[in-house]
Amino acid sequence: MSSPQHVTVDQVRQILSEVIDSLESPDYASKLDEAKEAAGNEMLKMMQIVFPMVVQIEMETIKRHGFSNSREGVVQFTQMVREMESLDSEVARLHNQIRSHYLPPVSISSTVDTSL
Repeated sequence: MSSPQHVTVDQVRQILSEVIDSLESPDYASKLDEAKEAAGNEMLKMMQIVFPMVVQIEMETIKRHGFSNSREGVVQFTQMVREMESLDSEVARLHNQIRSHYLPPVSISSTVDTSL
């Protein structure tokens, strides 16, 4: 099955909300917390351990909405979301909330000398 032909902004919001609900559900939240603990502050480990878990949860959700249950389905959905982010702030907010599960917040130190 390929991606649905005409997915509305409201449908994308719904799908993203379902992904967030799954990520924060008792079934997955503790597993994600354990994976984040194992990864520590190392981005490479985060991408090796946590990111695949988030993608798997996302795949399980999007397949219920007609997307392929594969890497291709996730790529198609993510591309659609990225396009809609610029048009809809709620889609952008929800997508950022999902990304926060595998991308740690970036803090920029104000004490860094950036002058050249």
